[in-house]
Amino acid sequence: MPDALTFDPAALDWDKQGGMLPAIVQDADNLRVLMLGYMDRAALDATLESGRVTFFSRSRRRLWVKGETSGNHLELVALEPDCDADTLLVRARPKGPTCHLGRRSCFAAAPSNFLAELDDVVARRHRERPTGSYTTRLFDGGVRRIAQKVGEEGVETALAAVAQDDDALLGEAADLLFHLQVLLRARNLSLAEAVAILRRRHGDAAAPT
Repeated sequence: MPDALTFDPAALDWDKQGGMLPAIVQDADNLRVLMLGYMDRAALDATLESGRVTFFSRSRRRLWVKGETSGNHLELVALEPDCDADTLLVRARPKGPTCHLGRRSCFAAAPSNFLAELDDVVARRHRERPTGSYTTRLFDGGVRRIAQKVGEEGVETALAAVAQDDDALLGEAADLLFHLQVLLRARNLSLAEAVAILRRRHGDAAAPT
């Protein structure tokens, strides 16, 4: 089920566009824009009730559950209206490609959070353990070995900062970020959870005193 709603669906501006609202769908994990659809009140109610993103098809003139034919559903995470209450931002987790062309997004060049995408890859390696994968070897070595590797990469990053050029520092920083993701996943945690703590801390620091 989605996060608690912070708005009243009845308060949305359904009249402005003939009873429908544009609904921008965004991947909840990596923030990539996936598609644009339209919802009427029935589609919004169905989305909230089922947890699967449902649109009103303007061509077929009926409700349409994304993935009802392909199986590539959009599992609802959260909904948020814009400042004018006439457009919805839908955060969802896609179960397969969103685009009918087999792409992750209907927008070929839609920007995303690459670290979140990489974390998805690391999570799959953790589950599937494909033979020959460096990440599989790390997981097979256990948490202690991965933690040691993170420590080594941290030292190498610090040394590069004081004794090497920018390219070397960036390369070591990239290695550190990757191995940190692997360590978190080995403990059944994710980078997103660490980022959420940073976000909360930032909010606390920005709050007036």
